[in-house]
Amino acid sequence: MSGNDMVDGPDWVVDPEDESGAVMAMVGRQIRLWREAAGLRAAELGEAIGYGENLVYKVEAGTRIAKPEFLDRTDDVLGAKGKIAAMKKDVAEARYPKKVRDLAKLEADAVELGSYAADVIDGLLQTEAYARALYRERRPAFTEEQVDGLVAARMARQAIFERRPAPLLTFVQEEATLRRPTGGKMVLRQQLEHLLELSLLRHVEIQVMPTETEEHAGLGGSHEVVKLSDGTAVGHNEVQLTSRLISDPKEVQILEMRYGLTRAQALTPRLSRTFIEKLLGET
Repeated sequence: MSGNDMVDGPDWVVDPEDESGAVMAMVGRQIRLWREAAGLRAAELGEAIGYGENLVYKVEAGTRIAKPEFLDRTDDVLGAKGKIAAMKKDVAEARYPKKVRDLAKLEADAVELGSYAADVIDGLLQTEAYARALYRERRPAFTEEQVDGLVAARMARQAIFERRPAPLLTFVQEEATLRRPTGGKMVLRQQLEHLLELSLLRHVEIQVMPTETEEHAGLGGSHEVVKLSDGTAVGHNEVQLTSRLISDPKEVQILEMRYGLTRAQALTPRLSRTFIEKLLGET
């Protein structure tokens, strides 16, 4: 087994229960057809692109996700003139679990996103260490491979911060989420520092909902509202075992109302930054 086989990582293994397997199977068939047309054995292709024969077979069988560099090198070696490399987009979209793909599609089309987080730091704001600590606390317990895949999927969603034109991203964090030392004090410190860094971005506003606040429109739980480029809006709720996208206009309107009130009742972005800096100094 080559070094590249070893560093591939568990998040590049196809989940047999996810419909993305059909995409990976299609990609694998195309690679095999191009390889056979070039008169190469799997071992010869693997040697030419720096991967092991076993991994080439797994990619062709649709049980292993092809990395971007795998597709680029294969395209080059087999003389596909960009036809294999072009499949990188399909692989990237299908790589993560369905609920993450659904969210990522919405976020990719968002002109505005607002999120109230009552229990943990919002997923878009999490550091990798914080996300890993959260997933390791889930019961029944995930395997380390599952944790790796889930963390990778969560980090991939954060590409929304780099989008141009930049969407307006607003967040309201419950004070308790900023005090709970998930993963330990060092992880919490890094997380608070990360929030302060993100709060400096001109298209990002982070607000804190103090525990002592008497009026609170968000007590029904965490929720998210995404406004899309076509003028429509979609809501999202995730509680315990359920992740639900909400498209009914009346329900979305209720979430928008609650989120708007929650933002008005929380500390302003400037005061929230001061609040987080104070917490960081105490941690």
